[in-house]
Parts: sequence; C-alpha cells; structure tokens
Amino acid sequence: MLEGLVHLHSLLRWIVLVLLVWTMIDAFAKRESKTAKFLTISAHTMLLLGLVQWFIGEYGFKAIKEMGMGELMKLSVQRFYSIEHPLTMIIGIVLITVGGSWLKKDKSGAKWMYLAALILILIRIPWPFMENVGRSLIPGM
Repeated sequence: MLEGLVHLHSLLRWIVLVLLVWTMIDAFAKRESKTAKFLTISAHTMLLLGLVQWFIGEYGFKAIKEMGMGELMKLSVQRFYSIEHPLTMIIGIVLITVGGSWLKKDKSGAKWMYLAALILILIRIPWPFMENVGRSLIPGM
C-alpha cells in the first residue's frame, strides 16, 4: 500500500507542476481561468498523500521516534525525507493557497506567490540527479 501511495504522490507532482506553471502564466497575463482551483485541489491532495506517507512510512514520524531528532539530522537521506522535503512542500502549498485566494480578490501579489511556490517546490522535489534521495521521473520505473 505504501509503495502505491509513493507512486501516486510522485505522479501527482507532474500535475501540480503543470497546473502551477499554467496558473502562474495566467496570473502574470491577468487572464481568468479555473486552473487556480484545480491547482489548489491537486496540491492539497498531494499534501494529504504526503502526510499519510510521513506518518505511516519509514521516513518521517517513525524515523524521528526511533532515532531521535539529533541523530536523524546527521543522516542526509532521513533528514531530507523527514524534515526538508515535507516542510518546504507545506510552505509551497501554503503559498499556492494564499495565491489562489489573492487571485480571487484580484490582488497583484498572487503571481509572486505562485512563483515563490514554484521555486520552493522545484528545489525540494527528489529529482533523479539528487545524490542518495533522487527518485525516478516516472513512478515505478
């Protein structure tokens, strides 16, 4: 079950990235679209899948409980999946949510929220080229 959640979470990243770029382009062009709503829904679904993995998987709560925070912080892979990745993604999803709210209110800062979210998300996705923590571009491969 956990492997399926990891694959679904990994697949959903592409949907979130495409919707985020599309919504950001629409925000900069000052065009109205429904992509912001789909982006928020996708990002929140991704967050829920990630939180489930964090609580029941080998990284996250279980690792912190078994090793302790001090020991966990010394190990780069555990630190990445237990602390860095979840925390950065939560901040990115908060920015997406705020950006969506601001977009509805026609505030000009929405586009910058989306840009900041995109940057944060891109730097903390476990890309294949990342040493020790990388995952494949296509889930299950």
